[in-house]
Amino acid sequence: MIEAISHVNVWVHDQDEAKAFYTEKLGFEVRQDATLEELGGYRWLTVGPPDQPDVEVMLSLPGPPAIDPETAKQLLELVAKGALGPGILRTEDCRATCKELESRGVELTQQPDERFYGIDAALRDPSGNAWRLVQPIEFDIDAMTRQSGASTG
Repeated sequence: MIEAISHVNVWVHDQDEAKAFYTEKLGFEVRQDATLEELGGYRWLTVGPPDQPDVEVMLSLPGPPAIDPETAKQLLELVAKGALGPGILRTEDCRATCKELESRGVELTQQPDERFYGIDAALRDPSGNAWRLVQPIEFDIDAMTRQSGASTG
């Protein structure tokens, strides 16, 4: 049986720039950084939040041996447009975290805003990956769905 998600891939156009952003700006730590000569010099680079050691974010440069050059170009174009959002980063205090990130030079693409699921903001990495930053609150999506269905019926 599947036990957990251990790695998540994020496409980047420059691994050194991405490494600096995720470690120096977001506060992640480097987990692994190795060049694999047996795979044509492929660089295996992972980072992750210090308090979540079982999750690694792979900062991958698309290309051989896994991806052909034309597909790699298309992927990076989509990333640059912000079309491939890798996920949601959780925080206990969205507003304070946003202020801290901005003081480190991170540009927010959306300031913190209250939503039904919590306080939500957005940022992009230097490659264009669009991350959400959320301070979650408990909510009952089933109750919301029932309420929505009753008001439209």
